Amino acid sequence: MISNSLFDNTETAFRLKSDSELERAYFLFKMISKEPLVRIGTAVTKFALNVNLPVEGLIRSTVFDHFCGGVSETDCMSTVDRLSDVGVCSILDYSVEGKEEDAQFDATAAKVNELTRFAQNKKAMPFSVFKPTGFGRFDVFKKVTKKQALNETEKLQWLNIEARYDRVSQTAHECGISLLIDAEEYWMQDAADELCERMMEKYNKERPIVFNTLQCYRWDRLDYLKKLHKRAQLKGYKLGFKIVRGAYLEKENERALDNGYKSPICVSKKATDDNFNEIMKYIMDNLSDIELYIGTHNELSTYLAMEMMEEKGISRSDERIWFGQLYGMSDHITFNLGAEGYNVSKYIPFGPVKDVMPYLIRRAEENTSVAGQTSRELTLLKKERARRKL
Repeated sequence: MISNSLFDNTETAFRLKSDSELERAYFLFKMISKEPLVRIGTAVTKFALNVNLPVEGLIRSTVFDHFCGGVSETDCMSTVDRLSDVGVCSILDYSVEGKEEDAQFDATAAKVNELTRFAQNKKAMPFSVFKPTGFGRFDVFKKVTKKQALNETEKLQWLNIEARYDRVSQTAHECGISLLIDAEEYWMQDAADELCERMMEKYNKERPIVFNTLQCYRWDRLDYLKKLHKRAQLKGYKLGFKIVRGAYLEKENERALDNGYKSPICVSKKATDDNFNEIMKYIMDNLSDIELYIGTHNELSTYLAMEMMEEKGISRSDERIWFGQLYGMSDHITFNLGAEGYNVSKYIPFGPVKDVMPYLIRRAEENTSVAGQTSRELTLLKKERARRKL
């Protein structure tokens, strides 16, 4: 029987945090809970970095060290080892965003390959990851999605994107490391999905190596999953999916309104939750064909997944099901799952401080806009502070 108070155990949740790290986390989430402060703080930080003010040390010792593992993969290894000691795996995420040049995209793909090989003989690092727009320009993905004609330069850029996808997928296949491909905005996602499907068909013959991501705030994702499942069965390959709720809600709704098309986003939070849980159930019902990575900070969906596993007699350590949360968030879910023997991991962003700032700013803005997320973090941190004082 699954206890519905498992995630209230703050002693396990914050076992790796020193008193000073606990205080820093409390301070950061207190700041993030105030939307005007987040707006001002992000604007000031962008300005300070753009004009090369000496603020990297301050950023590094506060928000960067809380949400990131370090500036390099080697820098992250002490965190990877500490997490492994308490039953939590790590996914190193090279979180450099907003690049525009082919040489930069080649460098990112080379870094993903390097990380995959780095993870090959490390049990605590079962996954590699990349973001589609880390491998090519957003506008090229967008034009391919809209089936618009590409000019000669764009055709070459698209061929290069395909080649980068193939290189990293082949490396993952050779190393036996699963490769998680993140999802992005609706208006470029079809192109990314098609590329990912081709990689699945090529490299997922024996087991899922390449995983796509389903953003479950999109009402069309269950239907997409079912159709792809049929295609994969006919062609004889396996599927892997990371499921998340989604990260671009306001932007997606605004764009749909501005461009006069039906929003791709579910009409309500409840509809999104129901869609997430339905997709999770569909995959759990088809584990012989599809492996599942449950990327969520939602406690109710996590409890539901645990109950489904128990009802179906699925072992907590079954390698076909993984849970995951972002580093610096929802430790009460991650560490309590790890203590109970579930497969669970932390996404650990890393990279040069200046290059990772777009990721960190997005993280702060998302926390501000997700009702209840920050207040739950603060409540648990307060509870642990009080427990330690006693």
